[in-house]
Amino acid sequence: MCYGDDARPPAPPIANPIGHHGDLVLTSADGTRFAAYEAHPQAPSSRGIVVLPDVRGLHHFYKELAQRFAEAGVHAVAIDYFGRSAGLTGRDEDFEYRPHVDQLDYRDVTADASAACDVLRETTGATAVFTVGFCMGGAMSWRQSASPSGYAGNIGFYGIPSRVTELLPEMRSPLLILAAGQDFTPVAETEKFADEVRAVGPEVDMTVYPDAPHSFFDRTFGEHADDCADAWRQMLAFMDKHAA
Repeated sequence: MCYGDDARPPAPPIANPIGHHGDLVLTSADGTRFAAYEAHPQAPSSRGIVVLPDVRGLHHFYKELAQRFAEAGVHAVAIDYFGRSAGLTGRDEDFEYRPHVDQLDYRDVTADASAACDVLRETTGATAVFTVGFCMGGAMSWRQSASPSGYAGNIGFYGIPSRVTELLPEMRSPLLILAAGQDFTPVAETEKFADEVRAVGPEVDMTVYPDAPHSFFDRTFGEHADDCADAWRQMLAFMDKHAA
């Protein structure tokens, strides 16, 4: 897994008041009901983001991260992956995620993310919706570059490129790749993926944090606080760049 029970998302560089936030249930295109969590800035915003978790699904880390995006002025919906196999049960430390990951169909992830995107557009007026993901979710986020939902951009931490490459011919929206230099995925593999995406058209921004390990985006990793702060700057600048 990417984030343990003690992990907490770093704070963004700005901390605006949060408006409405809480659990919700969404319905995918095939009628599946799945858990999600929404958080909204108090002030109006034209930006939204769909948060794609790691293998644990809608763990509390991602609910808190949705709140951090709201503080940064971005409407956020974090989704769970396992509505088809685990229903609406919780994703706490006792959740046995591996059997459900093994059953996961990446096409269902795209459909579920699209349901969250639709809610953001319909209920908040967001005109630029992005995705962000971590570990397994990093690859799932990059895959949304080929989604019919037409995202403004797709951000991924610690993603595995092999989970995306069959979609290369269909990718359209720009990517932001945030790579840990000490991750188990070699940086060279991720750089090759970035070049392959550029070759089919989408713009790719990539930042490598040379000394950072997998899952460094965690405020309990005090030694990586500067990398966390820079990752926030990279994400917000990417959204500024592609929100128009």
